[in-house]
Amino acid sequence: MEIAIVFTVVAIIFVMRAIKIVPQQSAWVVERLGKYNGARYAGLNFVIPFIDRVAYKHTLKEIPLDVPSQVCITKDNTQLQVDGILYFQVTDPERASYGSSNYIMAITQLAQTTLRSVIGKLELDRTFEERDIINAQIVASIDEAALNWGVKVLRYEIKDLTPPSEILHAMQAQITAERGKRALIAASEGRRQEQINIATGEREAAIARSEGDKQAAINEAQGQAEALLAVANASAQAIERVGQAIQQPGGELAVQLQVAEKAVAAYSKVAADSQSTLIVPSNMSETAGLVGTVMKLLQASKPAQ
Repeated sequence: MEIAIVFTVVAIIFVMRAIKIVPQQSAWVVERLGKYNGARYAGLNFVIPFIDRVAYKHTLKEIPLDVPSQVCITKDNTQLQVDGILYFQVTDPERASYGSSNYIMAITQLAQTTLRSVIGKLELDRTFEERDIINAQIVASIDEAALNWGVKVLRYEIKDLTPPSEILHAMQAQITAERGKRALIAASEGRRQEQINIATGEREAAIARSEGDKQAAINEAQGQAEALLAVANASAQAIERVGQAIQQPGGELAVQLQVAEKAVAAYSKVAADSQSTLIVPSNMSETAGLVGTVMKLLQASKPAQ
């Protein structure tokens, strides 16, 4: 009875040591008699008790690693306090177990030395402008070396770049001066644009006024021409009607009477003007002769019957 109990206990212990349940996103490295025997991944796994043992346990998740702050010297001999964070992931459990005694420390040290090297090739201003380039160079350099450790470096991010206080004050003064310069330039550009707008407005107004004056002159000339044409047409119609009236019976006598009346009216107007000197013809028969001359001209203009 006691022997059965002993065997039962041994069997239970044997089964418990043979069954290994690996969590999700994990990899356990198993050694058999001190030699690598493979990796066990998530789920139920079996090993030989007392012969196999779990030597290393790795997580396959992405791991953030805080890189300690350090002082870097830029190309223009300026000190920078730089700290960052590195993201990596174990891709090969065997290499992660046997490639390095401590791959986390190796990655951290390599990240620091690579960062110092990259910062040393850049001037101070470029270190603030080219963070993406710095991050990419550090990732490329570390990832190449980390392949032997079974680790994949995903990305590196600079958390902070802190120059000395004197440099900070100088940079602040430079930024202030630059903003003042931009303000002056913006104000001058505004005044320049204002003057351009005023000049353009005055030029367009002058053009509009000249166009208006031109159109007014054209309209006035057209009006005068039409008025002269109307007067000429009226005079032509009056002469035509006078000629037609002369051809009628008694027309010549009427014309003689009208010419005589106008002559008398002209003498009367001159006589009424006290400041005018009236010269009366010595022979009043000259008026009748004038009327006769006019009548001859009118008769000469008659069309032949």
